[in-house]
Amino acid sequence: MPPPGVCMSIMRARYKNDGVGSLDNPEKFNNQNFQELKQYCLNRSYRYIDDTFPPDNTSIGYQLLRPEYLGKVVWLRPAKIVQSPELVVSGLSRFDFEQGKVGNCWFLASIGALTFQKCILEQVVPLKQSFQDDYCGIFHFRFWRFGRWVDVVIDDKLPTINGRLMFVNSKTRNEFWPALLEKAYAKVCGSYADMNAGTTSEAMMDFTGGVHITFQTAVAPPNLWDILLRASKSQSLMGCGTPQGATPENTVAPNGLVRGHAYTVTGVIQVMSKGMPVNLIRLFNPWGQGEWNEDWSDNSSLWETVSADDWKKCLSIADDGEFWMSIEDFCKLFVNVTICCLDLNFLDGNSTSRWTASFYDGRWVAGITAGGCNNNTDSYWTNPQYRVKIQESDNSSSEYNILVSLMQKPNKRNRLLVNILHIGFSIFEVPTQFKGLRGKFPASFFNTHVPVACTKSFLNAREVMQMFKLKPGEYLIVPSTFKPNETASFIMSILSKTETNVYENSTEQDGEETTYGQTYRKYSTTPTSPTNPKTPKPTFTDNGQNVDDKKMFLQYSDEFEEVNAEQLQRTLNENLLKAFAKKTLSFSLESCQSMVSLMDTSMTGKLNSDEFLSLWRKITKYRDIFFDADLDHSGILSLSELRNAILAAGIRVGDEMLNVLALRYGGSSGNISLESFISLVLRMSTMANIFRHLNNGGVISLQEQEWMYISMYT
Repeated sequence: MPPPGVCMSIMRARYKNDGVGSLDNPEKFNNQNFQELKQYCLNRSYRYIDDTFPPDNTSIGYQLLRPEYLGKVVWLRPAKIVQSPELVVSGLSRFDFEQGKVGNCWFLASIGALTFQKCILEQVVPLKQSFQDDYCGIFHFRFWRFGRWVDVVIDDKLPTINGRLMFVNSKTRNEFWPALLEKAYAKVCGSYADMNAGTTSEAMMDFTGGVHITFQTAVAPPNLWDILLRASKSQSLMGCGTPQGATPENTVAPNGLVRGHAYTVTGVIQVMSKGMPVNLIRLFNPWGQGEWNEDWSDNSSLWETVSADDWKKCLSIADDGEFWMSIEDFCKLFVNVTICCLDLNFLDGNSTSRWTASFYDGRWVAGITAGGCNNNTDSYWTNPQYRVKIQESDNSSSEYNILVSLMQKPNKRNRLLVNILHIGFSIFEVPTQFKGLRGKFPASFFNTHVPVACTKSFLNAREVMQMFKLKPGEYLIVPSTFKPNETASFIMSILSKTETNVYENSTEQDGEETTYGQTYRKYSTTPTSPTNPKTPKPTFTDNGQNVDDKKMFLQYSDEFEEVNAEQLQRTLNENLLKAFAKKTLSFSLESCQSMVSLMDTSMTGKLNSDEFLSLWRKITKYRDIFFDADLDHSGILSLSELRNAILAAGIRVGDEMLNVLALRYGGSSGNISLESFISLVLRMSTMANIFRHLNNGGVISLQEQEWMYISMYT
């Protein structure tokens, strides 16, 4: 049985701190250990079959192939397709492969770019595997997926029809690295069908773990060619795309370009033509054929105007899918160009300072931290917030000094079934009067301040990014979905050319009364709900016990002056809401058993007088807080009201803990009942108290029996 999600979150955070998920120590996708599986197969002379991505139609996916094709599919190992299969024949090149029946030109264009960066390519495609030495039908590849590197294991059975590969295939028939790489990526996407559409930036990031910049050619900077030239000299992958035609089909225009198609940028050069410099860009069609046929194409007469050296260096007259065109034609005929790089130091050509990166995992949870865009004035402030301090820099001439990227994580295994939300972010300058404050900025701040920078629009994309030039100072970055109450996880990346300090801005300030402009009243045990009648001032015994509460305890306790869970249940149901208008609530036996275990210091399963009265004071206090926070007097707390109620109870929590509480204690509607609220606050305060007593320097160490002892009883 896999561990619960909250445990997995802690484990993943620890793994990350220990370097698991790094390129040198990737996570094992589906918990499959390549070395162990391979050794198991070798020991038993067994050809590996991957039951997590089986060689059948489920791995091909839904509606990719017509039924008549699906019925003809046969999954074969390479040795059954050709004689003497090889993983790699004479090196890895963009000319090795051609696209098959999957619409994954975006993926193959990215592979084409990857072949120019041998060191990166060999990280993705481990070359110390073959069809000869210790062969047993198992291979593995590595991809960067949403903040961590994963090692993906596959078998080498490939879908064929009439003995020929259906999907990507090599021009050299006995070379299989492209087909196996495609299969491994199909596995992480969910199926081959889940690769049927995508963007080059997505695949390039999954190959490198880097950051991408996308320029729209219609509004590209005037020095775009210079940027591409510098990028080509760094460890960058580059791709681009043509506009969609009248239909979704990849039709070919008269100029030879394929409509709605991804290409690889494979070269950037300047040549002299008729005494004038001409900036050229070389492109590759992942179909492996079909080229641009106008100016600077293979058969263009313009090549007769360049030097013999340039002609020899640039021109290759072959229908291999690769061609040159001028940067001017490129900007007219392509809609965008994407650069994916390991760093941004090439961007402005200034090598005296370096770009540094910070990465943060976050989550929007409906009703808690999913406030929507800033049109939602009441809830926008609840979104995650990140505080950024940008120091002085001597790079005042740089066009940009910060890049912000927001990537949403998938909520399903199958890539095309992922609910892609419209996401974006805004950046606010922190005014002087707010600089000393900790915790979330309130709604009043966002109602009176406008962003100094933001994404131009909310996009239903895996990632949105924007570069800015911000003056030194302190800023607040707020990532959000366009609509409120949409749940998703995300990665926030902040890259800066100046020294930058970043931290999550979710932990609330100490104190009960005022937190960043939000006022919470101090609560006593006297009910303060508008629906409550005035209650007489209580009287107390010499040891401070409320006389009426003591009498109530004696009324429900047994002959030993103790109450068990059943007696506590009757006490609460008959007395807690006596002075309140709403009396329909009742406490379950399970909740009462939990309360007894939390307050039972003697481990008897019962509460004595002191334990009961301590519990009663807490319960009545939390009852009063609950009804004060219940602004619409509905008898339940919305998730935004829960945040205020927890603060009023004197408990400081960040967004992640609020998310956990909402998921654990909210009903199907996400709302919190009085019973759930009292249970969660009691548990939080008790578990915090346990930690304080057992911690040693901020850490607790428990043996298994001790851990089970605490977790099972409390």
